[in-house]
Amino acid sequence: MTGTDRTQIEPPQDHGPVVILVGAQMGENIGAAARAMMNCGITRMRLVAPRDGWPNPAAEAMSSGALELMPPVEVFATTAEALADINHVYATTARPRDMVKHVLTARGAAEDMHTRIKSGEKTAILFGAERSGLANDDVALAQSIITIPLNPGFSSLNLGQAVLLVCHEFMSAGDATPPKQLPTGDSAPATHDALVNLYERLEDALDDAGFFRSPEMKPSIVRNLRNMLGRAEMTEQEVRTFHGMISVLAGRRTGHD
Repeated sequence: MTGTDRTQIEPPQDHGPVVILVGAQMGENIGAAARAMMNCGITRMRLVAPRDGWPNPAAEAMSSGALELMPPVEVFATTAEALADINHVYATTARPRDMVKHVLTARGAAEDMHTRIKSGEKTAILFGAERSGLANDDVALAQSIITIPLNPGFSSLNLGQAVLLVCHEFMSAGDATPPKQLPTGDSAPATHDALVNLYERLEDALDDAGFFRSPEMKPSIVRNLRNMLGRAEMTEQEVRTFHGMISVLAGRRTGHD
């Protein structure tokens, strides 16, 4: 999806988790992961023994400018070195492991991260290589495991997808955007009184035009009309427009008669 507004770019923040890619095999996947991170306002990336080395031109191209906006990527020879200053580590894995650890969904992990970060802890998320994921020795270094519920018959994710899913949950957990909203621009939502006035005027106009041919059916038809118009959640301007339509139609009918 397009839609980047460069005027809205904020300085890199340091409040999110560190994303650590262990043994990433392709620069393109590192770039896709960086882009996913920047989409979600997470800016600190570390690489452990990237197969094709670092820096990587393919990663730069695939990141669509994200790497330029992030602090310099740090590169380590081992996972243990990359985790040296981290307080709590989350390892992402789709496979069951023979280890006793808390297993969290990405959403549960995001909430846990926010709590820990607020208390001053430094957190990190480990992602494994594209083909094999994290080795058991890497998972053993983590305190928690993140697993993403997916189709058990086809649960494979590429690296960029996995990073986006987990990072988006972290962003959503700290976001106050309402789950549903109706932007109405400069016009406020119509009041109940304004809507009832519109309903009654429309019903009178329909009555004058002979729309209600069966008196017995009128109450049911009126309820249906009010339900239909009520679902539209009209603004004050839309109500005025509807009144104008009724006036024009009523005027034409009168003139024709």
